Amino acid sequence: MKIGFMTACMPEIKLEELVPWASENGFDRLEVACWPDEPAERAFGGVHHIKVEDFDSTRAEAIRALFQKHALEISALAYYPNNLDPDLGNRKKYHNHLRKVIDAASMLGVDLVGTFIGGDKYKSIQQNLAEFEKVFPEIVDYAERRKVKLMIENCPMFDFWATGYNVAFSPVVWKKMFEIIPSQNFGLNYDPSHFIFLGIDYLRPLKEFADRIFHVHAKDAEVFEDVLKQAGIHGEGWWRYRMPGSGEVNWKKFVDMLYEIGFNGTISIEHEDPTWWGTEEKVKTGLVMGQKYLRGLLLD
Repeated sequence: MKIGFMTACMPEIKLEELVPWASENGFDRLEVACWPDEPAERAFGGVHHIKVEDFDSTRAEAIRALFQKHALEISALAYYPNNLDPDLGNRKKYHNHLRKVIDAASMLGVDLVGTFIGGDKYKSIQQNLAEFEKVFPEIVDYAERRKVKLMIENCPMFDFWATGYNVAFSPVVWKKMFEIIPSQNFGLNYDPSHFIFLGIDYLRPLKEFADRIFHVHAKDAEVFEDVLKQAGIHGEGWWRYRMPGSGEVNWKKFVDMLYEIGFNGTISIEHEDPTWWGTEEKVKTGLVMGQKYLRGLLLD
């Protein structure tokens, strides 16, 4: 297994500066943010370290050379919009950009692109899955024809989108999702942190969906039980994201089970820990801290 991080947490740093820093600080791979250059609904949503509009072979070669020079790899390209946005104009725009991300991945020789299913929070899970069945087969096929695998993160996005959420937040939904699209080019960017505040077992699905786990997000979550007991699950301030090792996830068991299921991909730190936000120095410190913690759990 290799350790990387999602680049969206450092929006002000250019890729040409980020790659050597990551290499010098013990990272193996980067999951590169590829949002369009426009305001976004969520933090980090507008970040792009690779601009995929008008991407061509010349730019692809320059990026490959940059990573090769610093003995680093790209684990995946990342673009996480609401692909089932109830506003069809937004949806079309998101799909067009997602195809450009897939095209860029293909030109770079990167075989993974991460995204969300999305959804309409005013519709049931079944209604959203029916819409998913209309929309996603074509997108997965588009990626597959370019030798790119599409992977879905399990963040519910309940509090980030005004009218939507990410319907693919639980193993129950995943079963139905993979029944609809059985393609082996369609899988998961597995993030255990979301299961903590959703009350879902974050270990059991590893075995059940072993062949669908393409990539792992290393993010933890901390629960404040005293606040939860008074505010309830619909209240505020009873949980927050943390760096690996600072929350409720048992990372030793988690990594052991990754070995058990034969996972040999990337564990990518997704930095959303407010303790290590605020300055470039703090963000970098948090990332290095997370990398060193995870490195101590790996056998290779």
